Amino acid sequence: MRRADERSARSGPEPAGDRLVDGRPDPQRGGATVLLLAIGLVFVVFGTFGAAIVAAGVARQRAAVAADLGALAGASRAFDGDAVVCASASDIASRNDGRLVSCHLDGLDVLVTVEVAFTPLPGLTRVAAASARAGPVRG
Repeated sequence: MRRADERSARSGPEPAGDRLVDGRPDPQRGGATVLLLAIGLVFVVFGTFGAAIVAAGVARQRAAVAADLGALAGASRAFDGDAVVCASASDIASRNDGRLVSCHLDGLDVLVTVEVAFTPLPGLTRVAAASARAGPVRG
């Protein structure tokens, strides 16, 4: 007797997901899942490109800081000559994860250009560059 009760309890109304429309399965079934996956993919793509843009901005700022500090370090040694100035600027730039591209002593002013490499997307490496000038105050 117990088996008959179990069978009748299981053979109740159909689950809501198995509804039939005109004798066929509902064509709308699962449409929300596909839509949700598409929206999620759009968020992932936009998030990835947004992160790449932010990485480029951060690298540009890092290059500017390395160039500023390198120019200041070089200007503090301006009386020691071009080689000492550029060595000091290169040291400071490399300590800030930059690479000194150019260095020029113009009187007591030091002009430096620094590059910083960054990876905005996996497998893609770019370079951000910045220049700076430092020297005595002219009034």
